[in-house]
Amino acid sequence: MRAVAFDMDGLMFDTESVYWKSAAALLGRRGFEYTEELCNAVMGRPPQFCFEFFKETFSLPETWQELQNESEDFFLKFLKEGFSPMPGLFELLEFLESCEISKCICTSSSLRVVTAVLSTYDLAKRFKFVLTAEDITRGKPDPEIYLKAATRLGVNSSDLLVLEDSEAGCTAADAANAFPVIVIAEHNKKGKFPKAKLIVNSLNDPKIKSVLSEEILN
Repeated sequence: MRAVAFDMDGLMFDTESVYWKSAAALLGRRGFEYTEELCNAVMGRPPQFCFEFFKETFSLPETWQELQNESEDFFLKFLKEGFSPMPGLFELLEFLESCEISKCICTSSSLRVVTAVLSTYDLAKRFKFVLTAEDITRGKPDPEIYLKAATRLGVNSSDLLVLEDSEAGCTAADAANAFPVIVIAEHNKKGKFPKAKLIVNSLNDPKIKSVLSEEILN
């Protein structure tokens, strides 16, 4: 654990509710209801998977790219209503920076969405880099994004601590031979995370710092 990779939505920021509103608006415009079952099916997955899933489920005539653009228009609209950082985010960032531990963001969201979210709190500059859906060919639960992150950080994937909130992200981190840490919140409290090495209730949980501190001391 010589470096840390952060997921973004639902992990760094309380944006899952924004995604819910945008998906509900997208499907509601077509006479369909967005449900918890649908949400669980797409949580943590890249745009192509999500919108192809909607296309197939509801026999929608649009391309997945058209559905993505429409959904993101809704997302950016609802994002302006406000959203909050998840508890403990800034405390953990300060800890990592005080220990000079490299960090990056690995998200399934598009660059358009990521730019809007991160710019609200001016956080991109605090990370070495950000990997988005456009930077990979195989999205979570495939390990590609975390393997690529480890390479760019200059560490073995086994030395990478990954902070996630979705089952797809946890599976991706485990498949990359990284150290998956799941942070539980309202939107994922019913999830199953058998691949997690550690499950906590906040980004500021002392157990996260303890795992990292052991590596520093060694």
